Amino acid sequence: MAFDGITVASVVSELDRALAGGRIAKIAQPEADELLFTIKTPDGQKRLYISASASLPLIYLTDESKASPMTAPNFCMLLRKHIGGGRIASVRQPALERIIYIDIEHLNELGDLCTKKLIVEIMGKHSNIIFCDADGKIIDSIKHVSAQMSSVREVLPGREYFIPDTMSKQNPLGVDFGTFSHTLKNKPMPLGKALYTGFTGISPVAAEDICYLSGVSSDLSAGDISEDMSIHLYRQLTYYMERVSEQDFHPVIYYKNGAPVEFSSIPLSHYGAFEKKEFSSISEVLSAYYASKNTITRIRQKSADLRHVVQTALERGRKKLDLQEKQLRDTKDREKYKIYGELINAYGYNLPPASKELSCLNYYTNEEIKIPLDPAKTPQENSQKYFARYNKQKRTFEALSELIEATREDILYLESISASLDIALSEADLAQIKEELMISGYIRRKFTKKKTKLTNKPMHYISSDGYHMYVGKNNLQNDELTFSFANGNDWWFHAKGAAGSHVIVKSGGEELPDRTFEEAGRLAAYYSKNRGSDKVEIDYVEKKHVKKPNGAKPGFVVYYTNYSLVIDSDISKIRAVH
Repeated sequence: MAFDGITVASVVSELDRALAGGRIAKIAQPEADELLFTIKTPDGQKRLYISASASLPLIYLTDESKASPMTAPNFCMLLRKHIGGGRIASVRQPALERIIYIDIEHLNELGDLCTKKLIVEIMGKHSNIIFCDADGKIIDSIKHVSAQMSSVREVLPGREYFIPDTMSKQNPLGVDFGTFSHTLKNKPMPLGKALYTGFTGISPVAAEDICYLSGVSSDLSAGDISEDMSIHLYRQLTYYMERVSEQDFHPVIYYKNGAPVEFSSIPLSHYGAFEKKEFSSISEVLSAYYASKNTITRIRQKSADLRHVVQTALERGRKKLDLQEKQLRDTKDREKYKIYGELINAYGYNLPPASKELSCLNYYTNEEIKIPLDPAKTPQENSQKYFARYNKQKRTFEALSELIEATREDILYLESISASLDIALSEADLAQIKEELMISGYIRRKFTKKKTKLTNKPMHYISSDGYHMYVGKNNLQNDELTFSFANGNDWWFHAKGAAGSHVIVKSGGEELPDRTFEEAGRLAAYYSKNRGSDKVEIDYVEKKHVKKPNGAKPGFVVYYTNYSLVIDSDISKIRAVH
């Protein structure tokens, strides 16, 4: 669900109860667009996380801390100077906007009581954290927005803060029926879209739920609905807004096949078929729903340079493979030239001088054949010409066959690194992938030839039958997992013919149950290029049968006897060990 005005109202209600009266003990800025406040309240210490990320803006209470840079950024230093030790007076929301005002009282240099406002705007790519004085003048912001960047509003020190009204939406809190009906009638679009584009703070999911509760299809044209339908819609919107005004929130996450698909501050009736989990606070919901997404988003941003290196090398490798395969196809007639040479030697003795063609029986096929000749050459010279062409194409074929095999291995290897980047969860994972690219020569090692010492661990799961299963996050880890960590009787799994992780199941010398084989196969399918497929072929074998050829690239192994299974890539029911 979008972080809409209803969700913001729920967050504001929770933050005001939890933080009002609390003292700001610490202010940190872990990322360029993030803040983390530590606040001492009568109920104990609280942490407030705020992100103005363009891809994932968030605000919620958390128990987790985050590492901060050694030198605090300027915006963080400014906040520490002005409101460090300040008291949070209130947390509020204007109308149903996706905006949060945090009013903070503090003493200035003269000891006088002053008020400042920290304004958090949760607006997608336009999200921001803005610091203002009591009169609404901007002191600074975590993102500066100049007139060249936005024609609607500048966000710069010294400017007056205001909320831009770009959509001319109505406030659904207390809207009368006449305004409600008029707003819908003037929107020639589906009813659900008319609701969320016509009224502040309503997301597409909330609009769909209001239509569902009203018994009116959200696909109907808003301009064509009857007055009776308008009354039903207005009544349900009013009920929704009464719950918001009364702070009657019941945060919930909806799941499908174990994966979260939606969250809401108010239970969604049209999601009745989904598995539902209720939470005591909206912060718990946002943390549970977005924590992994936020981590993945950040890691993807930080891995952009590595992805560029890998994608550039992949594109170059694929172009090289296309060219080599085209050149190989040009050698497909090489045997024909050998036969031409032999037939000219066999039948060319009685050819008239300056002949342009030899017609004879091809004794390999018992068919008549016509061989083009160069009339300026003798039969023997024509024969030598065809043998020379045959030998040249034969050498080309042999060389290209080796080159194509090497290029395909390079592409498969780069695809495995790309898959490793997709499952990287920490900067340590990225550091190990970067080290691997240096070892393989795709990135030049700067300043020093010394290898980086890396200590990140593989992913760890436990099967339903209690067996420990380990998944390599990258090729260096795959090698270590398979050839240093695993014992001979442990089981090794990998997606057949696809880039992916090595999966090791520690057998402890016991015979594994079928269910453990299936779960290990699902892990190998999920952590491979074929993730998401319903049917993925998996090779598995005892580790003692897996070998690494001399000089092979990281992660590359061979095995000659193996078992196979076909399985899906759903790992939602496999327990992970963190």
